[in-house]
Amino acid sequence: PFFVSLTFILLNHMGTRSRIGLQVNGGIVSVYHHWDGYPEWLGRVLVEHFPTEEKVRELIDGGDMSSCWSDSDWQLEKIEERPLYYSERGEECPPKMSETLTEYLDLAENTDGEYAYLFDGEWTCFEIGQYNNGVKGRILDIPPKEEVAVTTS
Repeated sequence: PFFVSLTFILLNHMGTRSRIGLQVNGGIVSVYHHWDGYPEWLGRVLVEHFPTEEKVRELIDGGDMSSCWSDSDWQLEKIEERPLYYSERGEECPPKMSETLTEYLDLAENTDGEYAYLFDGEWTCFEIGQYNNGVKGRILDIPPKEEVAVTTS
């Protein structure tokens, strides 16, 4: 039982959870992102690989995901880097709509998010309050490419 419990904790609680959102008329459409949600990785990947509204729409259309830039599939086989969506393993996790920024940040917090990203012509990273002494929505810098080496695992 101890091993099973520890395995459950490691498999389900070791991600740096976040949300990826797109500002649209009347609100924010967003998806859950499980792994490496910190600005030095997810922030850089979003800036580098999803720099336009068209690319962000395509990313979000796939629904919730394990990672937006994975080099392995669900069986850990090597693939060309791309998003790894939960729908690929049969789960229904469509994008969610929030009417306001506050509602969007609350949604990120309620899904154990540490960060929330919003595209409105450019990417903004918000730190979520439950991990920041209750100060929800503090804007963080996404480091420039030359400061961070983006790698996939």
